Amino acid sequence: MPASATLRFSHIRRTLDFRFDAGTSRGVLKTRDVYWIKAFDPQNPSVMGWGEAAPLVKLSIDHREDFEELLVKILDALSGMSFVLEEPEILEEVKMLVPPELPSIRFGLETALLDLAGGGKKRLFPNPFFDRQAGISINGLIWMGDREFMLEQIEQKLAEGFDCIKMKIGAIDFQQEIALLQYIRSRFSKEQIVLRVDANGAFTPQEARGKLERLAALDIHSIEQPIRAGQWKEMNILCKSTPLPIALDEELIGVEEKKALLDSIRPQHIILKPTLLGGILETQEWVRLAEERGIGWWMTSALESNIGLNAISQLASALDTRIPQGLGTGKLYHNNLASPLEIKAGKIFYNPEIGWEEPV
Repeated sequence: MPASATLRFSHIRRTLDFRFDAGTSRGVLKTRDVYWIKAFDPQNPSVMGWGEAAPLVKLSIDHREDFEELLVKILDALSGMSFVLEEPEILEEVKMLVPPELPSIRFGLETALLDLAGGGKKRLFPNPFFDRQAGISINGLIWMGDREFMLEQIEQKLAEGFDCIKMKIGAIDFQQEIALLQYIRSRFSKEQIVLRVDANGAFTPQEARGKLERLAALDIHSIEQPIRAGQWKEMNILCKSTPLPIALDEELIGVEEKKALLDSIRPQHIILKPTLLGGILETQEWVRLAEERGIGWWMTSALESNIGLNAISQLASALDTRIPQGLGTGKLYHNNLASPLEIKAGKIFYNPEIGWEEPV
């Protein structure tokens, strides 16, 4: 691609159908709307860059009834503009053109422009995941549901060779959840299987410490968002005295004062979801600030299609992550976009021998 070009933009909406009722702290999901953004140069229309804007229901700050209408308005306004097709300029330009209250649109535009700059080959920037087909370790996610459904998932993930399991808790009786975790621990030590839990803010500040102590007895690696977001003082107190590491997740959404949050709470880890946090540039800044403070991090997809999952995987790879990431959502849907992304033995891979389905 030339160093700069006058571009046009359009989008395609697809409603993705879950393979099962996906239980979350915000209810059960059966379908999921995603918006694929296309960027192209009218002088060379056969080369296209694709990105994904996919606000998550009841969680993304840009999940709103008029989202598609707003997306069309922004893409129409950007069509006819000239863009410098180099990574630093793309990221800064998108930050300037799209307000922070539209994080998923920022992410989708960044990805589409970076893909176009690379010739429309779904490679966003240098990274071992794409360039050398280096696998990224990921956690096997256990969805909320009744005991039998969760136990079935645990057995499946163990059989598939995952050595890091993440279980969502807070949906059923806490004692039943403890029993499921005890079941895994009775079979595998912490050296064999890393266990993470995600409470999605289910605990009150008053009960959190006692529940964390019970979890810590099972050699849990970490807990995500034990109490609901926005309680900085209470979360700081909990992080100071916690018997197991705490990772902030929902706490980061919509926060522009990154330094203030990290310095006020001082968590052990943070969870990075580019779709919710404002894309690649914002995620890079969170990583830099966390590493300066000795705070751990890992990246997680937020139920995107394979276009978004590919982008997040490449970003995680480019940032030289060494621990399991939360990148295993590609198999959730009946009608996901066919792609080179494969999950084998607890890792996600990019297999260049498999082509991409054309978005329609």
